[in-house]
Amino acid sequence: MTASPHAVLAATFAPGETAVTAAMRFTREVMTAWATGGVLHTAEQAAGDLAEQVADEPFEVIWKHFGDAVQVELRQRNLSQSDPKAPSVNVEEWGVTFAGDSRVHWARLTLPGSVDRVAAEWLEESARGPHWLGFLADASDLLAGTLDPDMVPAIIAQVVVPRLASWCAVYTSDNSGPLRLVYLWHADEARIDGLRVQLDDMDVAAADTRVTSTVHLAESQVLAVPLTARGRSLGMMCLGRSDRFPDDVIQFAEDISRRAALAMDNARLYAQQAAANRALQRSLLPPNEPEVPGLDYGVIYEPAGEVNEVGGDFYDLFKAGDDSWRFAIGDVCGTGPEAAAVTGLARHTLRLLAREGYGVAAVLGRLNQAILEEGERARFLTLLHGDITPVESGLEVRLVSAGHPEALRLKPSGKVEAVTTPQSLLGVFHEVLFEADTIHLDHGDVLLAVTDGVTERRSGGRLLDDDGGLAKLLAECAGLSARAVAERIRRGAAEFASEPSADDLAIVVLRAR
Repeated sequence: MTASPHAVLAATFAPGETAVTAAMRFTREVMTAWATGGVLHTAEQAAGDLAEQVADEPFEVIWKHFGDAVQVELRQRNLSQSDPKAPSVNVEEWGVTFAGDSRVHWARLTLPGSVDRVAAEWLEESARGPHWLGFLADASDLLAGTLDPDMVPAIIAQVVVPRLASWCAVYTSDNSGPLRLVYLWHADEARIDGLRVQLDDMDVAAADTRVTSTVHLAESQVLAVPLTARGRSLGMMCLGRSDRFPDDVIQFAEDISRRAALAMDNARLYAQQAAANRALQRSLLPPNEPEVPGLDYGVIYEPAGEVNEVGGDFYDLFKAGDDSWRFAIGDVCGTGPEAAAVTGLARHTLRLLAREGYGVAAVLGRLNQAILEEGERARFLTLLHGDITPVESGLEVRLVSAGHPEALRLKPSGKVEAVTTPQSLLGVFHEVLFEADTIHLDHGDVLLAVTDGVTERRSGGRLLDDDGGLAKLLAECAGLSARAVAERIRRGAAEFASEPSADDLAIVVLRAR
């Protein structure tokens, strides 16, 4: 591939279950930024197919825009792997190359439309008037289309190059600290490294971050445009070209900088909120999962919705005494900080009262009162809480279901039965007496507890648990480990409907060894 790309966007991904979907989401953002919607779905699937083949180790996804085509490259250390496979979608060509100690698995997609038209769209620097109004509108859409703080500087640079300048350097600062270069792009990719060296010698701090100014750099005239949003300086956009900047180009640059700064600030705020809520979500889950004699267990927890939203489902498994352990799975009405407050109250109350020697029924009675004492901040809560005691023949379990989906027991023969008595949910009535059900799990028996993100998974007018759907799904799991049962239930819920789930999901599986 001898031609230099007009644009390059790259991201690195850690191995794991979410690596493939993250690579596809990154591809979707790149195609949106480049306004190449005609190949969005094909590009997304191609990236996903290639990522699936390398997702067990860290990898880098690199998208290159050649004007008439786009190319995805998955770069990874030269590891011993099986033979690479072609993407499942039609691509112009694909292959594998090696660069140093890295292996690159790539695929190329042709963009719709003639080569001349696409190239002109990228290289045109004339034709003011309505064309530029459309350019500003497109730039606004692209900048507003991502909430990833790392993507915004890349979009800024590739919006203005080569239309307004030959190159663009985006600087940002954290908490009024010194400016640092976060993204650099040149119309001639081969000149980026040399430009980076020159920029190291440029005194960016001398530029006024409040008004547009000129900075000198070698043979380029540099226009330093501040990035200011909501009265706060976020950084600077430096544009360079060999000739003088016309007044109308300066005006467009300032207009774009205002849009870019607002997009950058929104992305930062979103990322900060998302990080805070992820930390809060982690604090509401068990800090560790204990070893319980005679117990094989598996848990799955998947919050739904946007990443900045705290889920209302939770689970717990902890040691309550010398020879007993407690488990819980619950669902707070709603999501967000209000639900998280009730979740935290529930989890800490369960652990504290268990250590004080209260039985599961007494614990739920006191938790019900604690929730009601929250007043207007209270939220309804469904909860399944149980006590596990290992015995010679298996496990003795005492449990209470407070408005929660019924727990199911699976025998090795494939027989499934409900084992809990429905009782009042928490946070509704003051005078409630709970009673514990006692069940025995023989060796090989499985106890399944889920939240309504499983039982109420909807496909059209049907729910997953209609006509005993969950029990039928569980019956297919005879002989599986606890983790395999949990994964089978999760997969069954995901496959029941084509749309993503709008509810949190929690699954707890207890199996007597």
